[in-house]
Amino acid sequence: MEYTLEVIPLPVSDIDRARDFYRDKVGFEVDIDQEVMPGLRIVQLTPPGSGCSIALGEGIWNLSEGESAPAPGSYQGLQLCVADIEAARVELAERGLDISEPVRYAAEDGATFMYFRDPDGNGWSVQEYRRRGAEPLHSLLTVRAAARG
Repeated sequence: MEYTLEVIPLPVSDIDRARDFYRDKVGFEVDIDQEVMPGLRIVQLTPPGSGCSIALGEGIWNLSEGESAPAPGSYQGLQLCVADIEAARVELAERGLDISEPVRYAAEDGATFMYFRDPDGNGWSVQEYRRRGAEPLHSLLTVRAAARG
């Protein structure tokens, strides 16, 4: 049995503001923006090239009795990966995103990061993984799936 991580619900206080932020400043594609059942609007956005989306919406939290929904801005450590962090920083800054300068923690591939927050304070990092320029994740997954037969 394969399990794929495809959607992460993200706690936000204003769905329209968050949709506009992720679409206009971060460059995510809007996949869904509709009322999927009476009183339940879902906005699903996907980063270009990603197989995982974020979902915004009220009432999307399937909670066990006694649990409460996470507070808007409470998610930290969400991570995007890019092959060229300098090019990504230029692109994001040109869109008006307030993003940090890249920080190189070590010389190895995968050790350079930059950071931003959404309007609610959910924290994101962007990791440079240069290997993805020559070996996109979707290609690697296709090869692995074919090997499993």
